[in-house]
Amino acid sequence: MREDCKYYESRSYANGETVRKCDLDLAPEAPWRCPEDCPKYTRRLADVGWHHGTLVTPPSPAEPASLDADDGAVAALLDEAEDIINQAGPRVMAELEDERGRKGRFRRKKNKKKRK
Repeated sequence: MREDCKYYESRSYANGETVRKCDLDLAPEAPWRCPEDCPKYTRRLADVGWHHGTLVTPPSPAEPASLDADDGAVAALLDEAEDIINQAGPRVMAELEDERGRKGRFRRKKNKKKRK
């Protein structure tokens, strides 16, 4: 991937995992490569000329031999996975709202005397 693009993002977690992605979701074959003719590629200006230490980004994993940029299989697989996540999101949120509604933090007492 073009690490010098302002839309490139890398985040490392305590367990050693690293996520590399395009913030605009324009790199279907992330973390290995961006499209050759990406219309949104913009060179990052904030760190031009800076020297990055080893804590910034560990090296990307090796590209699998089965990855073929021309057939679109990787992009199709990632799109399918994204669709599954997007479909599950509203259901999960509805379940959470239902659970919160049943617990009812503020309940009215039934035998409350009315004030005059």
